Amino acid sequence: MEKKKITKIILTVLFWGIGLTMLLPLVWMISTACKVEADVFNFPIQWIPPRWNLVENMKEVWGGQYNFGLYYLNSIKVTLLATFFQVFVSALGAYGFSKVKFPGRDKIFLAYLATMMIPPQVTIVSQFIIMRNIGLYNTHFGLIMMLAFSVYGVFLLRQAMMAIPESLSESAKIDGAGHPTIFFHIILPMIKPSLATLATLKFVWTWNDYQAPLVFLNSRHLYTIQLGMKQFASESGSYYSLIMAAAVSAILPLVIVFLFCQRFVVDGIASGAVKG
Repeated sequence: MEKKKITKIILTVLFWGIGLTMLLPLVWMISTACKVEADVFNFPIQWIPPRWNLVENMKEVWGGQYNFGLYYLNSIKVTLLATFFQVFVSALGAYGFSKVKFPGRDKIFLAYLATMMIPPQVTIVSQFIIMRNIGLYNTHFGLIMMLAFSVYGVFLLRQAMMAIPESLSESAKIDGAGHPTIFFHIILPMIKPSLATLATLKFVWTWNDYQAPLVFLNSRHLYTIQLGMKQFASESGSYYSLIMAAAVSAILPLVIVFLFCQRFVVDGIASGAVKG
């Protein structure tokens, strides 16, 4: 018993050490954002800035020529709409693959699931050609529609729906309820943790996405925050205090979303793994 206790303490200290090590780049980024440029590369590292300059750095980032406010609005628009559509479309697909019986349903789902093995870089050229031919290239609408479908989202929500007893759906059908009523009033309320999980993950993925906006957006006024960050880093040169201040601004929404939604992520993944 004593041996197990010692082992647990050692492992706890070890994991805390690993976790703190992984946090060091984030701490350095925040510390650098608060410094004047001359203090950034002082050795040894001064984690607490000797001269605080966060306000001035933020004024330069937000009030300069880089239009961070517009990039933020673009990212919020694309991220929220893409998240909403993906959660809704994934929920519809998951309902069809879990609660609607039709010939070959499971085989079709396995074939659909197998497409997860295809790297997104393989299909990006064909997506670009399609978007250009239908006139949606260099538009937020085209980018949102392209991000509105997810094999992983369907899989996650299907697993959650499979854990719901069939007797509930059958009882609703006996009472005269159709698929829309069952879907909106019975199934969706019972998989709220999984919906929140998918929404959180999709929000983070879309906000951080650099590849899709880079390929499908060409006009500066349509840039998302990630493209704006790249442009800012290129034009601001070696001013690391300004770059880190911009990076802190870019990750702030992710930190807020994660702090409020992390428990839903854990609950949703756990509930989705109950039944395959």
